[in-house]
Amino acid sequence: MSAPAGVVYAVLAEGAKLPLYCSQSIHVECLESEGGRERLRMWTLVGGQVKSWITWRHLDQVERRLEFRQKVPGSPLDAVRGVLSVTAEGPQETGLELRYGLDSLPETQWVEQAAGVDVRGQLAQLKSFAERWTRLDDLMLTFEDSIRFYGAADLAYDFLYQAEAWPQLVPDVSRVALTDEAPGVQRMTMERLTDHGTHTTRAVRICFPHAGRIVYKQTTTLPLLAAHLGEWSVVPDGTGTTITSKQTVALREEDITTVLGRGADVGDARRHVRAMLGRNSLTLLTLARQHAESAARLS
Repeated sequence: MSAPAGVVYAVLAEGAKLPLYCSQSIHVECLESEGGRERLRMWTLVGGQVKSWITWRHLDQVERRLEFRQKVPGSPLDAVRGVLSVTAEGPQETGLELRYGLDSLPETQWVEQAAGVDVRGQLAQLKSFAERWTRLDDLMLTFEDSIRFYGAADLAYDFLYQAEAWPQLVPDVSRVALTDEAPGVQRMTMERLTDHGTHTTRAVRICFPHAGRIVYKQTTTLPLLAAHLGEWSVVPDGTGTTITSKQTVALREEDITTVLGRGADVGDARRHVRAMLGRNSLTLLTLARQHAESAARLS
């Protein structure tokens, strides 16, 4: 691929970035990390369903090697082990070698059939992502919005969790279809009025009620967005509660002039997306606060 080996390895090494460039990956949670070894919990779309498993990784930055081991979901196999090697083939050219299996290292096709994961597709998406390395800092955008209040944290979390009620409460949301695919896993379709008309988004939400967190990935995004990840967190302390919306997006560069008009550039797109998504988040944060405070007054 046309990117420096160091850039490719850095993208692979940061597990949390996997959902940004891999369409099947929903969320990656780092459970522990020490001395180049880490344990990750991963949620991934496999055959259209959300599956979750634990992956152990050993990162060798010097050799640019990434060794991993994971249990294949729905498979009688104990674990799949693999090695992903990144090799410099020139200043801006990189080769990838992927080998994995059990006691031996069979062909990739065998693993795809066993795991239901499109390995070649993932590598192609990595290639497309990494080859934009000179523009990644401009195309990526992470930001937070927060509100602090003095109501019950669990009531604010309930408002965010029970999103099927949003069309009656949120002015620019016209429809929400919410289904529980598995405990803690929601699929959501939402129609929302934006600056450029009504748009439909689809998302997978992973819910951690005891931690006051909901993380999500939009599998169908708004215009301008190649990827959209988010997290709602509701954190109580001794004097009140803070609700935070954190979002990370990757811009779809080829859509900028189509959406924003001739002459618009990446800077315009960043400002537009930040303002639009921030406005949407603050609306929901404010309503969550009002829900919690109103319920507290009535009790």
